Amino acid sequence: MGFVSRFTTEVTPDDLGRRATLRIQLPDGRFRDIVGVLEAWQNGVIMVRRRDGSVIEVIADDVVGSRIIPQQPPRRRGRADTDVPDGTGG
Repeated sequence: MGFVSRFTTEVTPDDLGRRATLRIQLPDGRFRDIVGVLEAWQNGVIMVRRRDGSVIEVIADDVVGSRIIPQQPPRRRGRADTDVPDGTGG
């Protein structure tokens, strides 16, 4: 027997402000994952703020699986002690 995917839903309106992934089923039967911070959940519509700042509206009835995920760590900047030529020739 092959791998069987199980969808679970653990995100609730009480999770506003937390980062989550929502798996929605598209009208053609395919699936799409949306990752971001839960901004609002009203009248069956979930507002999710993505990393780029855009806000996506998701119909709650379209969500077939969801879970809370860790907050995104801050972006790293390049290290100051990397091998960058300093012009001294040494």
